Amino acid sequence: MANKTVSAESGKTLQTIRNLWPYMWPAERPDLRMRVVWASVYLVISKIVLILVPYFFKWATDALNGKFEASELVPILLIGPLMLVAAYNVARIVQAGLNQLRDALFASVGQYAVRKLAYRTFVHMHDLSLRFHVERRTGGLSRIIERGTKGIETIVRFTILNTAPTILEFLMTAVIFAFTYGPSYLAVVVVTVWLYTWFTVRASDWRINIRRDMNASDTDANSKAIDSLLNFETVKYFGNEAMEASRFDAAMARYEISATRIWTSLGWLNFGQAVIFGTGMAIMMIMSGREVLAGTQTLGDFVFINAMLMQLSIPLNFIGFIYREVRQGLTDIEQMFDLLDVEQEVMDKPDAGPLMINQGSVRFDNVQFAYDPKRPILKGVSFDVPAGKTVAIVGPSGAGKSTLSRLLFRFYDIQHGSISIDGQDIRDVTQESLRSAIGMVPQDTVLFNDTIAYNIRYGRISATEVEMRNAAELAQIGPFIESLPEGYNAMVGERGLKLSGGEKQRVAIARTILKAPPILILDEATSALDSATEHEIQSALDLVSRNRTTLVIAHRLSTIIGADEIIVLKDGVIAERGTHLMLLARNGLYASMWNRQREATEAEERLRRVREEDDLGIVLRGKPALPA
Repeated sequence: MANKTVSAESGKTLQTIRNLWPYMWPAERPDLRMRVVWASVYLVISKIVLILVPYFFKWATDALNGKFEASELVPILLIGPLMLVAAYNVARIVQAGLNQLRDALFASVGQYAVRKLAYRTFVHMHDLSLRFHVERRTGGLSRIIERGTKGIETIVRFTILNTAPTILEFLMTAVIFAFTYGPSYLAVVVVTVWLYTWFTVRASDWRINIRRDMNASDTDANSKAIDSLLNFETVKYFGNEAMEASRFDAAMARYEISATRIWTSLGWLNFGQAVIFGTGMAIMMIMSGREVLAGTQTLGDFVFINAMLMQLSIPLNFIGFIYREVRQGLTDIEQMFDLLDVEQEVMDKPDAGPLMINQGSVRFDNVQFAYDPKRPILKGVSFDVPAGKTVAIVGPSGAGKSTLSRLLFRFYDIQHGSISIDGQDIRDVTQESLRSAIGMVPQDTVLFNDTIAYNIRYGRISATEVEMRNAAELAQIGPFIESLPEGYNAMVGERGLKLSGGEKQRVAIARTILKAPPILILDEATSALDSATEHEIQSALDLVSRNRTTLVIAHRLSTIIGADEIIVLKDGVIAERGTHLMLLARNGLYASMWNRQREATEAEERLRRVREEDDLGIVLRGKPALPA
């Protein structure tokens, strides 16, 4: 079982690397490819220069010590001891400069990769169905994308510009030791590097599991924080600040434990690496020291071996760093690529064409649908919305009213039957053309945290300033906007919380007017408003729905008295249908709903009058009696 797990992990890692390759080597940007090539060239040159640095150190040491071999006579005579010392430092400066030049060249490559992957993920999130977003936490998704974009930068940088040059430097070092000092030195180098690499890989794999736990805790804490802040008012209504803080603290406590384990494990990893390399270096120094005492090596050789080993420690540490960073980066983007692997539930057919609007008639034909197969919502619903007419859908909660609007927008695909516009099955046309033909005024309008102008113009981004202002006037919100200090540039706040419910609805109506769709859906657009505001909003809705094919999802029956047809849903089927007067005459479900709402309205009116009379009585009792 363990072998299968390791194999599965390796397979997933390789697949992730294959997915990353287009971002490392972007085909659409030959200029970035050239940057990668030149950066790699500069890095290879810097490694060669780095290998020469210990030679200058060795020659300078022997020259200053007055002992050098015949093969070293020419460079020492030509340059001199002090110049060799200077050359040693110049070589290090050149090598550092080449590394900085490499980083400068590759910076745009890494950032381009981050931008492209973030863009692809963002687009994919919008391509997924409503079901996916309903079932996932927004805070968790944002955290996954944030970590993934950072992980891609780490992986792209280290896999291209560090791994291969590090291996090259090790091979060059090994060859120098083999041919200059013999197989015993080579053996110590190879064994040290092998043990170091083996230990680093095993320890890093162990730390990967800890990091997964830390990421899960981080995502959970972030989700709880965002969810709580988005529901700020609800928290205040019920006075549950302490509970929310406790839930967040519990999630952060789990993150604290995992994060502490990460840092502790890093300490053990660094300590183990130091022990392995220090042991190998001590053995090499003892071997060289004995030969210096025996006269078979010079002091320069001793210094050279020490310098080579110290330089070798840098790529060795870098190998460990690369492996840790790449594995941790892969862990961070693992969930991001899992998101990209989620298939679209609702997709355009390969031969799908644009929706051709003729008159704008809508037909639901024997529509059957269920969010959960065990709980059907619609059970063979059939009705027509003639072009330019208004059809209202009413019924008890859970009857499937709002589901009809989601299906018309094709947020979900139906299991049976068909939905067509002007005789075209909506599954045979592109989603973009379908949704551009439909306008929506929802019950709970959620606005972007931007200006009022931006939110109105969202109905049609290309609209002019005059068109945007005209739409606001038609929605009866123009005077209110003009009264604000910043006018149309006023910020609406998170989800539009700076505006009242009626003001948000008017903004929603304004952007629908600006969109000018041939088909309109009003999904309980006034159910959350008070009676006075409802009356004002209703007049604006009547204006926007005039001469448009309109589907009204209604809770308050008083708003749909003038509908051309009213359809009563119950338990996923059509229980009644007809005009307002026809349904009242039948004395069925609709009439029962109407009577209950009328009684509730009359009771509210009586209560309002009692309060007014009571207030008036208090005022009168508080005044002095009038003279006779």
